[in-house]
Amino acid sequence: MGRWPGVEAVLQSVVVGAGQAGLSAAHHLLRLGLRPWDDVVVLDANAAPGGAWQHRWDTLTMADVHGVAALPDDVAPPTSAERANAVVPQVFGEYERRGGLPVLRPVRVERVEALDGDAAGPLLVTGAGRTWTTRTVVSATGTWERPFVPHYPGSGSFAGRQLHTQGYRGPDELAGQHVVVVGGGLSAVQLLAEISEVATTTWVTRREPVWRTTPFTPDEGRRAVALVESRVRRGLPPQSVVSVTGLMLREQERAAAERGVYTRRPMFERIEPDGVVWPDGTRRRADVILWATGFRPDVAHLAPLHLRTPEGGIELDGTTAVRDPRVQLVGYGPSASTIGANRAGRTAARGVLRALGRAAG
Repeated sequence: MGRWPGVEAVLQSVVVGAGQAGLSAAHHLLRLGLRPWDDVVVLDANAAPGGAWQHRWDTLTMADVHGVAALPDDVAPPTSAERANAVVPQVFGEYERRGGLPVLRPVRVERVEALDGDAAGPLLVTGAGRTWTTRTVVSATGTWERPFVPHYPGSGSFAGRQLHTQGYRGPDELAGQHVVVVGGGLSAVQLLAEISEVATTTWVTRREPVWRTTPFTPDEGRRAVALVESRVRRGLPPQSVVSVTGLMLREQERAAAERGVYTRRPMFERIEPDGVVWPDGTRRRADVILWATGFRPDVAHLAPLHLRTPEGGIELDGTTAVRDPRVQLVGYGPSASTIGANRAGRTAARGVLRALGRAAG
């Protein structure tokens, strides 16, 4: 019989999600002395390794994502013309096997709640018809499952196709059409370059894009992460790291710039059946509206714990949820970017040990 009446076995930690941040957290939990399967399990909603990488578009190559898929105590996959959605899942799968990481899949976690409402007792993690009892949870679900599409008047009347970058598979399906690309981030810039080779495009953003003219250094990356961290420390909804780094054209996008692809228009006012309309009455016919408008944190499974502040975010101290220190969040806020994922995994593992009353080595 366990410490809590009626509970036979209690895990020390459940990691929810096996993307980069979740694997990093699991790796560090084992390195700090927790035992796979007996103390720690990782529950992953995907049927195969690779996290969100396995769902990305086929034209995204390892040359586009060089260095960003590195895992702790491992070597980053090499730069190549191979598809990232094939290479990275293979790398992640080998990492899981080599490290003996206790990943169970497919398990989509639906709820995390306190046992009998006890704020000091164990947590119940429910998914795929099963329940796990654990003293701590590391939520590493990222953002991929929550694409954000803003509402604009008339959006339901559009006779063409609307898709989000989550559902984008490559430019060939858009050939010969006119595509309105909405969004001011790196995905919009990258997709405009390749789509413009087979289709005509219009680029629309809410704000003027901020272009970088100098390389992005590690120090600047750390400063960008710190800006996002400052928001989650105050319980504000996180912004993406990219939103504070600016945009820089890579070699493969400079030809698109020379073609005038990155001539930006402000946001349209409404959508009509055959296109979009700006406040001054200007119209642009469109076959496709591609929403490169980002993602929101996938944290609905944590709702029973009431972690959100009145401002709408989850207040964190490092990766620890201030309102419930049994919970660590990685892949949220600053660690939603690959820039901060590995560091967040290490921080979360140490936070778990603190919650368990153990000293981290």
